[in-house]
Amino acid sequence: MTINGKHRAAGSEISWKVIYPFFFVHMLMFGGSGFVMAYTADGPPLSFLFMHGGIAITVYVVFYFAMFGFDEIKWMFINAGLGLFGIMAQIDWLLALFDKQVADYSPIVHVIPFTYYVLYTFLIRQAVLDISKSRNNESRKAKIENVYIGVSLATYLVLMIT
Repeated sequence: MTINGKHRAAGSEISWKVIYPFFFVHMLMFGGSGFVMAYTADGPPLSFLFMHGGIAITVYVVFYFAMFGFDEIKWMFINAGLGLFGIMAQIDWLLALFDKQVADYSPIVHVIPFTYYVLYTFLIRQAVLDISKSRNNESRKAKIENVYIGVSLATYLVLMIT
């Protein structure tokens, strides 16, 4: 992988200070545009939404495998499980800001925004592990992961009851 013209060998350490700011901003732009396109009354056709979002999501997943590896990707599925609960709460909360709700849209419209949500929460977990220096410390990692799940569930509950 090449970052700022400097070649990084497979498996070499790349500072979280380089990776996460780039991906958080980049994904926020693509995810935000996917959200707007999916939920705008006069948005583009579903085919364009899926093309725009599908290409970006595929590229992100390829980068995730390259940067984090297969074992870490399993957490994307744990996030997706948490997300089934959280996505509905958070997307409904966001849509409520515009006097809308998830039920106002066909289920197919939610695929791209929901997938971005899963990718973004996966990235948040990776950042938390690296920033807390827990990735290679199994006992600290277990504690951080439990806190991560607890904070996620608490956030979703608060959003659902408000």
